[in-house]
Amino acid sequence: MSDVKVNLGAVPDVAAANGLSETQEARFPAAAIGLEQTGMNDLLLRPGVREAFTHRHERAEEVVLVLGGSGRIRLDDEVLPLEPRDLVHVRPGVTRRLEAGPDGLEVLVVGPHVEGDGEIVPGFWDP
Repeated sequence: MSDVKVNLGAVPDVAAANGLSETQEARFPAAAIGLEQTGMNDLLLRPGVREAFTHRHERAEEVVLVLGGSGRIRLDDEVLPLEPRDLVHVRPGVTRRLEAGPDGLEVLVVGPHVEGDGEIVPGFWDP
């Protein structure tokens, strides 16, 4: 299979499809461009809100690249400020959640696709 080009705007927003439009947009383009082993999420948080849910992966590590806006990320008990072009390595087993600043926050999250490896963590960094 040859390389495929896809515009992120053409990838369905799964946040809207799941009733999460008030807080975010979430697009998972990996399948659209034919990736089999790599997962991707283009996440756009509305200004001043936190990601709709907290999660962790037991086996997969991720890299978070800030594309625009500003905000913070909580990794277990550590909170880091975020600005454009920041890269954050999220190790396996680390619980994480993003929070947008006043202009919103857009990140691209990339890591290996490990089927069934995600776990929702309720009550983490709730308002």
